[in-house]
Amino acid sequence: MNAPDAFKSPEAFHQYIHEQHMHGLWEISGSQNTPLPTPEAVPHLWPWSLMEQVVRQSCVTVPVGNDRRAMQLYNPGLGGRWATTNTLIAAVQVLMPTEVARAHRHSPAAIRFIMEGNGAYTAVEGERLMMKKGDLVLTPKWQWHDHGNEGNETVVWMDGLDVPLVKMLDAFFFERYPEVTAPTTRPVGNSQALYGNAGVMPTWVKRQDAISPLMVYSYDKVREALHALRDEEGSPYEGIALEYTHPQTGGPALPTIGNRIQMLRPGEKLKPRRVTGSSVFCVVEGSGRTVIDGKVFDWVPNDILALPSWALHHHENTGKGEAVLFSINDRPVLEKLELYREAAE
Repeated sequence: MNAPDAFKSPEAFHQYIHEQHMHGLWEISGSQNTPLPTPEAVPHLWPWSLMEQVVRQSCVTVPVGNDRRAMQLYNPGLGGRWATTNTLIAAVQVLMPTEVARAHRHSPAAIRFIMEGNGAYTAVEGERLMMKKGDLVLTPKWQWHDHGNEGNETVVWMDGLDVPLVKMLDAFFFERYPEVTAPTTRPVGNSQALYGNAGVMPTWVKRQDAISPLMVYSYDKVREALHALRDEEGSPYEGIALEYTHPQTGGPALPTIGNRIQMLRPGEKLKPRRVTGSSVFCVVEGSGRTVIDGKVFDWVPNDILALPSWALHHHENTGKGEAVLFSINDRPVLEKLELYREAAE
């Protein structure tokens, strides 16, 4: 159809602009200009009872080669996209004793939250970061990193990356190191020695990056901080909640991935609210339930739960002891873009 023909009728006009890869706002306004966010991601729980079986079988079935032995958690609402929420991917990775996962680097940032076992390490930019159950390990964007297990326990952790966000921006880069491991250039525990002492900082370090220079956040210290605050009122929506922060600036540990941990005391039921941005929770201790848009998800340690943007949600502790939840989120990005919003019910 040529242009003059397009003006003979409304139908012909619309057919013509569609052929030119255009649509009128009047055609899409009803479905796109929504009064509230309408995420395609859905709330979903991956129970540890299932994942533990998969982890064990993967150790028999899948060798560690150029790629990690990491089971990616795909959100059922995202049509097969490499995504756990619209902006985040979570995975469960496992490394058996004596195994080494080859060094590589990528433009997405990553975190590792240790779920089971001790004795493995993540080497980041020349420093071996020892991984203990409950620890948070950072792997900032475009830094060489490999994993190894020199202990006698199989170690399992949750990976969290901003892969969907980086891919959405067409900024995904990936490179393998020419050798299996990158060289070690700093002593074990170097970043913790320099930056892991609350309230004090080395005076000779002047450089401040957007990425936290503290690469390992010890669960022993985090748990101690949570319990020191157990008698405080806390947040009515998050309980006793702590943010993993940049020790020099007080900002988020990573510019694109927020990391939080929260404790619910016995019998505590939090108030419901909605927030823009998504989260992925990993249960550390205790048992409870999360209600998301009216759907109940009961959880126990090592269960992983995806929470979409603007979903009405609240957590409850249904066990006899404290319940602890670790989570990653995309809040730093939304706050930087001034798109973060919350609404309480």
